[in-house]
Amino acid sequence: MRRLVFFLGLLIGACAPMAPESVSRAAGPATVAPEVSPPLASRFGAPSPLPPQAGNAQIARDILDLAFSLESGRALPVFSRFEGPVTLRVAGTAPTSLAPDLDRLLRRLREEAGIHITEVKRGEANITLVPVPREKIRKQLPQAACFVIPGVSSWSEYRRAQNAGEASWTEVRERETAAVFLPSDAAPQEIRDCLHEEIAQALGPLNDLYRLGESVFNDDNVHTVLSGYDMLVLRAFYDPALRSGMARAEVAAALPAILARLNPAGQDVPDRRLAPTPRAWVEAIQTTLGTSEPLPRRRAAAEQALRLARAEGWTDHRLGFTHFALGRLLVSDEPAQAETQFRAALRIFSTLPDARLHEAYAVAQLAALALRTGRPEEALALTAPQEAVARRHENAALLASLMTLRAEALDGLGRSAEAAALRLDSLGWARYGFGPDWDGGAQVRRRAALDPVQGS
Repeated sequence: MRRLVFFLGLLIGACAPMAPESVSRAAGPATVAPEVSPPLASRFGAPSPLPPQAGNAQIARDILDLAFSLESGRALPVFSRFEGPVTLRVAGTAPTSLAPDLDRLLRRLREEAGIHITEVKRGEANITLVPVPREKIRKQLPQAACFVIPGVSSWSEYRRAQNAGEASWTEVRERETAAVFLPSDAAPQEIRDCLHEEIAQALGPLNDLYRLGESVFNDDNVHTVLSGYDMLVLRAFYDPALRSGMARAEVAAALPAILARLNPAGQDVPDRRLAPTPRAWVEAIQTTLGTSEPLPRRRAAAEQALRLARAEGWTDHRLGFTHFALGRLLVSDEPAQAETQFRAALRIFSTLPDARLHEAYAVAQLAALALRTGRPEEALALTAPQEAVARRHENAALLASLMTLRAEALDGLGRSAEAAALRLDSLGWARYGFGPDWDGGAQVRRRAALDPVQGS
């Protein structure tokens, strides 16, 4: 599907524009974790997504834009979904971490989105999960970690359909089959993130929108598990008042009543009326976050994106994200200017109702810079509230990074025993989030910008 940035390790990555008909999740730096034991789902506790913060008028506009366009900008002529119960199966040999994460996701889809979806162990299914080596995926879509294709159930069927020019979402009037191709040799969290995003897109929205602050359907890659907002969107997608084949105007006419029934609290939320995101800003951000251009070109693109964001008059997370992206490029050579950008991002995120996870990422960067410049007390104070945010959003990679930053700060304050205990506690999260090659402090120093980041 979408996604331009993973923060802090797998969390900092970039992507170029996807192939026109692809619905994919952008890849981050390679982390390999064929085995992780025990699964960490139970350690996160029961899912506790925040309710949608946007008003129903905004959500209705979002659903229309999510349902009637592809990521490439190409329009979809009709609304489509699966009609009736949905079956899903896993083809071939899956990583051991996949089963518990899939069970947790399917249970959430049934309970929170009201979708009748079940896993079958054999035979045909509406959605087939196909684990394949990462390299195989990247040969087809170099910047994608995973993707979903309509009308196929295997890699060989996908290749035949691709060669025949038949693997197109624009031709779908009612969804019957789809295949999700995900990496078999990635870190467990990356596989989990692919499950959430690609199964959600197989079921519902095929587009991504930068204006969404609390959604996996956003190219900034901040949210990696389905949020309360996302579950509401999917519940609306499968409401009995909608059906496959409806035109945009028909769906638009039905949505106000649907959302009033499903989300009565959203009726009284003021409409923020977030403006569409100009293509020029998207292209500038893609250049900023990409790896194909030299650093001066990327920095110029980041500065251009910031000018465009200010010219648009934005005060939402897109402006904060622009400051964040520019700060990332300045970390190695101009840490003081980078800190200015991260603080600007944090000021914006902290004022928004739907940007707690964005805020945590900005804080992590500021804490890393504080450690780099000999301010361990500040790093400790900054990170203290953020572990709870990472846990609530089930982000083990971010949680491990925050814990290791805190351990570095404790070491700097001479509290070595506490630091050692915290590092030990972080290992399970790190191995789930980054893979078994995680090496503690050295990794987080690089990933959190204490050392120059490679390819960020």
